[in-house]
Amino acid sequence: MKLDKIIAVRTNKTIYRDGDTCVKVFNDEYSKSDVLNEALNQARVEEIGLNIPKILGVTLIEDKRAIVSEFIKGKTLTQLMEENPEKKAEYIELLVDLQMSVHAKICPLLTKLKDKMERKITQANLNETIRYDLLARLEGMPKHNKVCHGDFNPSNIIITKDGTPYILDWSHATQGNASADVARTYLLFMLKGDFDSADLYLDLFCEKSGTEKKDVQKWIPIVAASQSVKGNEKEREFLLSWANVVDYE
Repeated sequence: MKLDKIIAVRTNKTIYRDGDTCVKVFNDEYSKSDVLNEALNQARVEEIGLNIPKILGVTLIEDKRAIVSEFIKGKTLTQLMEENPEKKAEYIELLVDLQMSVHAKICPLLTKLKDKMERKITQANLNETIRYDLLARLEGMPKHNKVCHGDFNPSNIIITKDGTPYILDWSHATQGNASADVARTYLLFMLKGDFDSADLYLDLFCEKSGTEKKDVQKWIPIVAASQSVKGNEKEREFLLSWANVVDYE
């Protein structure tokens, strides 16, 4: 295996290209169970018929755990937006369509979104009253079983030369309420300071899916709190400010 071409560097992992394969190498902070769980998530999603890179194996490379999958050649939606700013609305509509295709699937063996969020909110740097309120809200949210990506953003969509879209990075996949997944994508746009795209995305998703905007907005503080346990200090501060918002109605 020749790992001389770095595709991306993420927190605690490096992604390489080796010919027609993509190799994600994890550092020692990732446990064996975390790596195997990520590979299992991707394998399970692969089986429900979405366009995603196929898992080829899990291995050790110089004592570091790695996931090997298909390499998908193309450009991310982020790159296309930067290269063709006049088509940004068109690309965001494609993002919405792809996310709706994910939500149309069910995958019963994925972790339940509510369970994962509950664990994370209990770890968040929030006072006890706010944490209690958020956990109570989470418990009261409608229970669904739709596939939720968990990190659905333009950088995780690859468009091949013939126009075929592939959805990458299924490490955060769960089953649950699609509005929570939409709230996460909205916050990802906001984190980047792209407020116009955030609003356009939310408007388009609600219009095309028939979702009430308030149903997504109710999830925003819950999702923000659950995501605040990772990332850098600036991101945590931003997310915690959203987690402290009491109402959107």
